[in-house]
Amino acid sequence: MKQETKLSTEQQQEQTAETQTAKTTAPKQFENVEQLLRYDAAQTAVPPEIASRLNRSVEELPPRLSWWRRIFGGQ
Repeated sequence: MKQETKLSTEQQQEQTAETQTAKTTAPKQFENVEQLLRYDAAQTAVPPEIASRLNRSVEELPPRLSWWRRIFGGQ
């Protein structure tokens, strides 16, 4: 009985390793470039220094006016 349990545990570990390998090596296909870029952005971590610089730059931008205020000259 112990031998069967050990065998099944080893088989489970092998199957798990195979599925993990298949997931990491399987090529991804995207319908368009935007999907590729979104996928890549989700997989890539932004370094903290770059994130802080980007946040500072965004804070320095002037506030955007809505389209109807730009057309009708509202403030």
